[in-house]
Amino acid sequence: MEPSPKRMPTLDEVAARAGVSRTAASRVINNAPHVSRAKREAVQRAVRELDFVPNPSAQALATRRVGAVVLAVSSDEPGLFADPFFAEVIVGVSEALEQTELELILLLANTPRGRERFERLLRSRRADGVMLMALRGDDPLGRLVEEVDLPVVFGGLPLIGEPTWYVDADNRGGARLAAEHFARTGRRRPVMVTGQVDARASVAREQGFTDGLTLSGLPLLGVEPGQFTEEGGAEAMERLLREHPDPDAVFAASDAMAIGALRTLRERGLRVPEDVAVIGFNDLASARHTSPPLTTVHQPVRALGQEMARMLVSAIEGHRPSPLILPTRLTVRESAPDLPAPDLPAPA
Repeated sequence: MEPSPKRMPTLDEVAARAGVSRTAASRVINNAPHVSRAKREAVQRAVRELDFVPNPSAQALATRRVGAVVLAVSSDEPGLFADPFFAEVIVGVSEALEQTELELILLLANTPRGRERFERLLRSRRADGVMLMALRGDDPLGRLVEEVDLPVVFGGLPLIGEPTWYVDADNRGGARLAAEHFARTGRRRPVMVTGQVDARASVAREQGFTDGLTLSGLPLLGVEPGQFTEEGGAEAMERLLREHPDPDAVFAASDAMAIGALRTLRERGLRVPEDVAVIGFNDLASARHTSPPLTTVHQPVRALGQEMARMLVSAIEGHRPSPLILPTRLTVRESAPDLPAPDLPAPA
């Protein structure tokens, strides 16, 4: 009688021996780049101990590319992709992908239905990689991408954790520039319109503005959230004026909120910049066409999209790109000119 053929160990057995998930074991066996050194060594040791031989057909299926990447945004706002900020990001992503054969899939994924669609897309491997934007708090999208064997690039750091690959702007440093500008031009009663309290960019900009004021010896009279929208900025400015009727400077953590604040100040009969100087953040095209034109912190929004796409393509090709923080700078216009405040003497 011939001996029975030896049973081959399974991927699940390799994962159990290594003490990792099945997905992590698959990543190591398929030579994917986004695995920690400790997990990689544990899986490789389990493969040797169990004498595991990968199934060539399964490997081919796991490594096959479909020629598409996803840009998923954690929002349920249908008009989001028409927002100038996200429109610029999409233009940047598209420009970078023009150099490849990859197609771009746009997805809003903050509703239960949107998350289900996103999860189905990931699990069916209808994309070679993912770009995530606008994550808030402990966002479920961040947990979903941890469960699939795909490279993921974050546009902006999430509030919780620090992913392997991300592209962000120097939010904290840019906001500090706004505070220093107010101090340098003699403004003494600043207030701030911040964004969403569970968004990393909003938190960083508030911290940076507070840092700059503290170093300049200035208090922050008040802070109100404006949800990164024009209407939210207008309403936040109303609340600030009720609590603090005589601010002489407003920093809004986005241009949209700054535009809303300008509208409220105008309706209340306050002159910009004579009574109140205003600074925004982003330096989108709309900042040049406000009345008066908006002083704002410039972040390279289109470059943010370009670098996200380039980083993702590099990761898909098996490289290990480094995270990237893009520089910010202050663009001075008439809403907060580089001149002393009206109640200060002119320089000699």
